[in-house]
Amino acid sequence: MIKLGWLGAKEGWYFRDLQRAATLTHWPKPIELQPLGFGDLQVAYLGGASSSFLDRPCELQKSQPHPDQCDALIVRTMPLGSLEQTVFRMNALHVAQANGLRVVNPPRSLEIAIDKWLTLETVRQSGLAIPNTICCQTRDQAMQAWEVLGRRCVVKPIFGGEGRGIMLVTDSDMAWRVFSTLEQLRAVIYCQEFLEGPGYDLRLLVIGDALFCVQRSGNGDWRTNVARGGSAKAFEPTFEQMQIAFKATRAVGAWMAGVDLLSDASGRDVVLEVNAVPGWKATAKALEVDIARVLLEKLLFSPA
Repeated sequence: MIKLGWLGAKEGWYFRDLQRAATLTHWPKPIELQPLGFGDLQVAYLGGASSSFLDRPCELQKSQPHPDQCDALIVRTMPLGSLEQTVFRMNALHVAQANGLRVVNPPRSLEIAIDKWLTLETVRQSGLAIPNTICCQTRDQAMQAWEVLGRRCVVKPIFGGEGRGIMLVTDSDMAWRVFSTLEQLRAVIYCQEFLEGPGYDLRLLVIGDALFCVQRSGNGDWRTNVARGGSAKAFEPTFEQMQIAFKATRAVGAWMAGVDLLSDASGRDVVLEVNAVPGWKATAKALEVDIARVLLEKLLFSPA
């Protein structure tokens, strides 16, 4: 029996889809998917050894228990919490990984990819193209950034996904109000040039050594996120685009990632984001591929 831990919502579509794939009869060993909670995380030091516990309170015993009572762990989300809780939860994942548990994605890659600015800086250092981007903390700095970026820029929350909270700022009065509000909220102000692309972008889903690609369109909205009503269809990426996706994934240290590419006016492929907790619902539907089965096969039955 292989026990696969799941740190995420057990009521959601992705847990159910993975659970469905785990019940397929052709697996070399039965797979049991165990939903776990971030609130159950503990770290113990017993007899000089450390261990993190993800699914039950630790038993005070002298012998060192299994690192996390499961053979591998998929991290899908992290609930809201205090700064202390968030730091502790990430550190507990680091302890679990150090004790031999395979964590997907590794905690360091999650720390990088959750931060849009750090993600792009890491990708840039690997030699890949990114949009002109300015991160700052005050309204005055942001107004200067807006000018530098051509008086037209995309403003994004530095943490977040699925296109939530993203806006296109094209007016000076709007810019002043948006940046004033963000400064009052003590937010980091993330400004990015608006690229005049071909009307769509690409989502390349990397799972180990496998890659799946769809073309995403906003259906009238400049934002192409399927969660916002966009659509996805099968797309055959170029060899260069595939190389970019694998390189960006490895740059952030991920095993599984969704890499978003957009071609700029010159035809250059630019990395917009790297998502270390990518969804696969739209990709699986567009490509008619059982992504959940591929994920289990690559994670549990292929060389690491």
